[in-house]
Amino acid sequence: MIPTFAVVGHPNKGKSSIVATLAEDERIAIGTTPGTTRRANAHKLLVDDEVQYILVDTPGFQRARAVLDWLEARSGSASDRPELVAEFVREHDDDERFHDECELLKPIVAGAGILYVVDGTKPYGREYELEMQILQWTGSPRMALINMIGEEDFSLQWRQALDQYFSIVRVFDAMNADFDNRISVLRAFAELDEAWRRPLEAAVVALERERQRRRKRSAREIAGFISEALVMVERENLPLDADDSAVSEAMHSKLTERLKSRISRAEQQSRENVQAIYRWRTLTLQASSAGLIETELFAVAGWELFGLSETKLLITGVVSGALAGGGVDALLGGASMLLGAGIGALLGGAGAWFGGHELAKVKVLGEALGGRVLQVGPVKVPNFPWVLLGRAWVHHHLVSERNHARREAVSLSLSDARNLMDALPDEVRKSLSRHFGSAADGNPDLSAMTAVLEQVLSLEIESASRLPVQQP
Repeated sequence: MIPTFAVVGHPNKGKSSIVATLAEDERIAIGTTPGTTRRANAHKLLVDDEVQYILVDTPGFQRARAVLDWLEARSGSASDRPELVAEFVREHDDDERFHDECELLKPIVAGAGILYVVDGTKPYGREYELEMQILQWTGSPRMALINMIGEEDFSLQWRQALDQYFSIVRVFDAMNADFDNRISVLRAFAELDEAWRRPLEAAVVALERERQRRRKRSAREIAGFISEALVMVERENLPLDADDSAVSEAMHSKLTERLKSRISRAEQQSRENVQAIYRWRTLTLQASSAGLIETELFAVAGWELFGLSETKLLITGVVSGALAGGGVDALLGGASMLLGAGIGALLGGAGAWFGGHELAKVKVLGEALGGRVLQVGPVKVPNFPWVLLGRAWVHHHLVSERNHARREAVSLSLSDARNLMDALPDEVRKSLSRHFGSAADGNPDLSAMTAVLEQVLSLEIESASRLPVQQP
């Protein structure tokens, strides 16, 4: 038996938002105009291609008084009420006046449980009692959700009224409900009908297991991206007759910009992959709001925010070894020359905290056929992998906790906090330092790195309170 719930209520009270949240479906239309939903639409939540439960998004009540009058005029006793509701649907199925009522009652008549949604930020009104009485007449298991859409709070009024008609009443913020909130509602569903208890308990277990799998897949994706970024280079052939002066600042800058763009594109692709893991395929990132710190990957302020502090860099030991040596080298037939500030101008006065004034290695390479190639990269700044991880961690936190009723862009706008990665436990940081070193040498252990990053993604860190993120 697959538990099925008809989500019903007055127009524009957040029914579609609740369905989108509990079905994890960003495709469900959500609007502020009453009547956005005109047909009853079933939405399945699948885990491992198995349906865990079904939510039916329905239109809102339009003529509750007329429906109740019709029912009361024909009722002889309480025992005939469920059948009378079914008779009303059969008789009025083609009657445009009762289109919305028939659409919302059909799944209930067919055996769905009732999830009644009200807006707890608006005062309770007696007109809602007409709807609640009709739903009571169906005899179906019923639960009410007080959806908190605005700022005011009339939930106590609503609870006192709803308790008279519904077995379970819960306050539920559809737009901001996190994973734990959603699981709590499912557990409450299981109390509505004994027949649903076992399948819904199994659904909760499946969702919790799926959440762990998503975290692991995300960690693997982030490990792969960081390992790839640590060895990225950009190259361009030099003219055969060029002397040392031909290795111009302009060419150096062009390759540096290409390297930056390539890394940024890889980061964006990694983010999209993580979003897909959490069933977000059309989510976009919102630009930083005015007055807040710009989050472009290579901005100095972002590095100060996402990466390690100088103290933690030294303690962790990443300044030495594979990630050390941020200076610019150019090698040509055994001769060495310095190629100017290059990317150093981008980082301005960041100084030694970034591992020198330059971001990436620069080399002139000889080729077998006598040609020469200018190479920029890989990035050797000690804080680089930590900045990538900090940004990926914040993004994962936002995406994994975000429910599918929210349609505005994810904001990575930041406060004035500093050194996000300093919050990692020492042992985790040291382990990651070793993995980053191996990856920079071109020998990543993706399996082991994934296991450590999985720990990072699961950290609450003083976490939610420390995360320097303002969600919209």
